[in-house]
Amino acid sequence: MFKFINTNPEKNLVGDCVIRAISIMTNQDWEKTYIELCLEGFMMHDMPSSNNVWGHYLQSKGFKRYIIPDTCPECYTVREFCEDNPDGEFMLATGTHVIAVINGEYYDTWDSGDEVPIYYWRKES
Repeated sequence: MFKFINTNPEKNLVGDCVIRAISIMTNQDWEKTYIELCLEGFMMHDMPSSNNVWGHYLQSKGFKRYIIPDTCPECYTVREFCEDNPDGEFMLATGTHVIAVINGEYYDTWDSGDEVPIYYWRKES
């Protein structure tokens, strides 16, 4: 299920998970995604990595936000989400990380399968 990918042009691991995940989900390069999120943040007077900014950006790209039910807050993992959702495009958000999921596979710079997602964005048709 885990697929290693780092869209950062310098292959840096610099806390840019939002940019990396969105670039994967929108099929854009890292630079274009970074610039567009910075502009969105500028217009909203907020940081590009804030949930509000990148959420608004995803909404403008046809994504819709959903909350993961809190029936077992510590036991539902990214890996299990992928097993439960073998079709579709999702952006999973944990408390500190963002992960791209496409057709049951999660794309990241490290195996984040044991992380616990709180909510997700789904690409709507």
